[in-house]
Amino acid sequence: MSLQVIPTSLPEVLILEPKVFGDSRGFFFESFNQRDFEEAIGQRCTFVQDNHSRSARNVLRGLHYQIQHSQGKLVRVVDGEVFDVAVDMRKSSPNLGKWVGVTLSAKNKRQLWIPAGFAHGFVVTSDVAEFLYKVTDYWHPEHERSLVWNDPHVGIEWPIDGSPFLAAKDSAGKLLTEADLFE
Repeated sequence: MSLQVIPTSLPEVLILEPKVFGDSRGFFFESFNQRDFEEAIGQRCTFVQDNHSRSARNVLRGLHYQIQHSQGKLVRVVDGEVFDVAVDMRKSSPNLGKWVGVTLSAKNKRQLWIPAGFAHGFVVTSDVAEFLYKVTDYWHPEHERSLVWNDPHVGIEWPIDGSPFLAAKDSAGKLLTEADLFE
């Protein structure tokens, strides 16, 4: 397998670290291999869309999820660094409302697998970051939900000073106690 699987405190959320080949010319690695990915997560998975965003320092995007047409996401950073977060939004889960945060960067080349049933977001910790993510279903704006980034019941420890830069929909996110949840 061309990647190492590193567990997180949420068993379904996995850090995937590729095997990188480097020398004086630069580096090479497989950024995605369907067979190895499915072996790593232990299930079949089909991605339908790739997304790419660029954001400045302290931009916080999220915490997003789709209550129907839920999306699994495989995310990575190709320029800069982010603190990436997944929150368990499954009503039946013993980990409901628990979160995990991972630093993803162009330097460490790590990827994070966030399965359906989790809210996802990130904050940029470098001057700028370019963020790529593969998703398992299309965006359906009518089903998109936002968990507010600073919900005290969740208690995410964002590595930022002051308030982040947010989109209006993220500022209007709901508290976990008010949010639509997965079964």
